[in-house]
Amino acid sequence: MNTFFINIIFLIITFFILGNTISYGIYEFKTEKNYFGGICVIAFSVFSVVFSNIVVWIR
Repeated sequence: MNTFFINIIFLIITFFILGNTISYGIYEFKTEKNYFGGICVIAFSVFSVVFSNIVVWIR
């Protein structure tokens, strides 16, 4: 029961970090015109959040 709440807290924190990272990727798109960098930042952050949450929830 206790690990369930820890997993939920981890999920909330990772989605908060994902939101911040995606907003930085959008910033790279709009102001810096760095399309490759913005796409890489967004793709890497989505992959990291999904993979880390899968590992935490399976464990």
